[in-house]
Amino acid sequence: MSLASWFRWNEPPNRISQRNPTEMVVETLMMELSWQMKQAEKQQRERENEYRKIKTGVDYGWLVSYPKQSYDISPGERLQLEDMCTKIHPSYCGPVILRFRQVVAEYEPEAQEVSRLFRSVLQEAAEKIKEEEEAKKLAKQWNTKNRTSLSLTTFKSRSRISPFISDIKTISEDVERGTQPNRRVWSMPEFRNTK
Repeated sequence: MSLASWFRWNEPPNRISQRNPTEMVVETLMMELSWQMKQAEKQQRERENEYRKIKTGVDYGWLVSYPKQSYDISPGERLQLEDMCTKIHPSYCGPVILRFRQVVAEYEPEAQEVSRLFRSVLQEAAEKIKEEEEAKKLAKQWNTKNRTSLSLTTFKSRSRISPFISDIKTISEDVERGTQPNRRVWSMPEFRNTK
């Protein structure tokens, strides 16, 4: 047996290319959930140790051994969360993780509460995605309609705007001539009907 086959370093990364983006999003988000749950457990143990140290005045933290088994969510809840993760578009995966981390840092939950916070972040993201899709649909419908109305086209064809006609007096002409301007407002351009 050669070392290359032992370590399998020379094999092409087929596994990554065979997975679809939805599976990758689900796996990434669920890994983030489990990591945040472990972090919450760790912080909870540290808070308990600090409380014991303050209460007894002695630090027995070096003597305590923690169980290997940690808190985990039920299989039914895991399936529900994975189903919610499938509704997240891959481009939203990063923002969802950042929002989840922000919420966890803000609330400092215990391990049992992390999955509820994760669920709320997923619901919030799914609602945003739905709103954006509806906005895109409305924009697409708006763009496909004819924007020019019939009255505007008939107005353009019947009238001609002549802003530089000589019989229209403006304030700038009075200034150029050095005369005192009449007490009036700017004139509108003259509209003439073409026949």
